[in-house]
Amino acid sequence: MVREIHLGRRAAVRPGNQVNSKAMTIYFRVLFAACLLAPAACFSQNQAIVLKAARMFDGHRMSTPGIVVVSGATILGTGAEAPMPAGAQVMDFGDATLAPGFMDAHTHLSYPNTDDFRQFVLDGLQKTIAERTLAATPNLKKTLLAGITTARDVGATDYIDVGLRNAVRAGIIPGPRMLVAVHAIGATGGHCDFQGGFRFDVFGREAGPEVGVINGPEEARKAVRMNVKYGADVIKTCATGGVLSLNDAVDTPQLTQEELNAIVDEAHALRKKTAAHAHGAEGAKRAIRAGIDSIEHGTFLDDEALDMMKAHGTVLIPTLMATEGGKEKLSKGLYPPAVEAKMRAAIEAINQTMKRAIAKGVKIGMGTDAAVYPHGRNPEEFHKLVDLGMSPIDALRAGTSVDAELLGIQDHLGTLEAGKLADVIVIPGDPIQNIRQVEKILFVMKEGVIYRNDTSR
Repeated sequence: MVREIHLGRRAAVRPGNQVNSKAMTIYFRVLFAACLLAPAACFSQNQAIVLKAARMFDGHRMSTPGIVVVSGATILGTGAEAPMPAGAQVMDFGDATLAPGFMDAHTHLSYPNTDDFRQFVLDGLQKTIAERTLAATPNLKKTLLAGITTARDVGATDYIDVGLRNAVRAGIIPGPRMLVAVHAIGATGGHCDFQGGFRFDVFGREAGPEVGVINGPEEARKAVRMNVKYGADVIKTCATGGVLSLNDAVDTPQLTQEELNAIVDEAHALRKKTAAHAHGAEGAKRAIRAGIDSIEHGTFLDDEALDMMKAHGTVLIPTLMATEGGKEKLSKGLYPPAVEAKMRAAIEAINQTMKRAIAKGVKIGMGTDAAVYPHGRNPEEFHKLVDLGMSPIDALRAGTSVDAELLGIQDHLGTLEAGKLADVIVIPGDPIQNIRQVEKILFVMKEGVIYRNDTSR
């Protein structure tokens, strides 16, 4: 592939300028070292690329033939009428499907997937922030190479998510573009209170709004403002108990209506989308009334909650891979008894809830709860959706155009259209005939940079 090296912006050297040769030598050595660390930032694709395949899913529908023309970071055109620049490189994938880069609307990329629940908790207390951040970088690469070019990360600690997002954005590490939540916002003693399960005063003081733990509407607004101040792209809240927390019931509501109203109102005023962790029906209903953009998990939703979601246009992110990861850990006896009981209840309920949601026409997006299962298996969520009654085309939409709208980035991503960012993946064969083909990604391009091309081997 022909690429031109761009050495970054610097003062032009004009005739008569005095240039210190030693200084310039040091400059280029430093720049070369930086390019080794961040190749995507130093190499841009000037030669246009024409991607061809038997078919194309554009984020809405399937068509033939599949043609996407890319120049730099941008899509020039798609389909048979797309412009063909002179000298463009042609890449023909044959019996395959071009598609927009997938999106995962529910990840925890800074967390490891581990078989040792207690060790995970201990590591969070003992390991340095730098060590945990470096340990997370392979999670991002695995996710990107699986075809996920955009991820909404909905909960981390110590601003690790902000650092990872910024490092990806700068081209320092490979990974999906990240929209991060900083601290998930919840009640004292709730699922988002990281001090839950420890004895009183272990941490020296009770957690407060600065780390997302709130009591009352004013503290809720303060927590939103602090998250945004320190880098949040999205506001995530915990409206109910959780499966993996030690000190709460999974389906109990944990925030009042007034607290949720304050969280969503403040977030929307600051032009941030919102997501509510909600297993139980009552907590979910409070979040829906508040105007939440998405319900995460939704395990025990009743018909009233689902009807409310349909009426409000609230998106359901069912995270079916979380229960798959839970099943795998249960088979190994890895959970503490309290967590095991909640996981079994969630596994029992989620499939029936999802079938009712699909039948009612609730808008469903794709999100997986990555870290509860091993990172990089994100596309398995698609077949989980299809197995429960969603059509393959709707499952593909869930992970592209539906997620893009939910994340508020539909003007730039989520579909293959002229003028949008060149996030393109190649799926072998036809995923409409066999949705599990999405688990065999051949090619990944993000903003015009190729990160995976198995056909070149």
